[in-house]
Amino acid sequence: MAAALVVAAIVRGATGFGFSAIFIATAALTTNPLPLIPVVFTCEIVMTGFQARAIRPHIDWRRVLTLLAGTLVAIIPAVYVMARFSEDNARLAISAIILVFAILLAGGWKWSRPIGRAGTMAVGVVAGMANSAGVGGLPVGVFLAAQPIPPAIFRASMVAFLTGIDLLTLPVLAANGLVKPDTLPAIVMALPLLGLGIWIGTRLFALASGAQFRKTVVYLLVALCLLNILALL
Repeated sequence: MAAALVVAAIVRGATGFGFSAIFIATAALTTNPLPLIPVVFTCEIVMTGFQARAIRPHIDWRRVLTLLAGTLVAIIPAVYVMARFSEDNARLAISAIILVFAILLAGGWKWSRPIGRAGTMAVGVVAGMANSAGVGGLPVGVFLAAQPIPPAIFRASMVAFLTGIDLLTLPVLAANGLVKPDTLPAIVMALPLLGLGIWIGTRLFALASGAQFRKTVVYLLVALCLLNILALL
């Protein structure tokens, strides 16, 4: 799990998303991932502090705020439903959600022009639903990757969006009993690993091809989800 945390943080540093999906998909191989979602969200918020100075000039705030407005429609009912799943059903649902969006990313779907405000808000609604599984960044990753957006703006906007949606979702998780006494110790143990992963990932962003790196992440997610689903069937 510690190794998965470092790898996920490297991916976050290099691409701006994928941290929660990789860590939760790995966790689901051995345990109920639902109690780990608040830990993951807090880690994502902390990682934004590591990246804030570098990404601030590149954030597309108009797009980010429109996405967040859409998430508000779906977060409360989606978390309410997910929090009442059994462990096996939660592992299966989370793996299926990640698998669907990973396949969409792998398909390389493209849109020839930027999508308007209504479409952006609709994607935000889907992201709010997916964030009940801790992976609200994946539909937004698919959405942004499909448009002609420069890599620096993609990465910075993803980080800003994830921070916003996690801040909105954490109180809902707490209200549904998913924030527990061992949540804080888990966050404290994760901090050094997050710092290491973000440091490596930020340097990879400057050296590696963003498209190739995202493709590798997608293949990893597909493999993890298939392992989870096969183990539960």
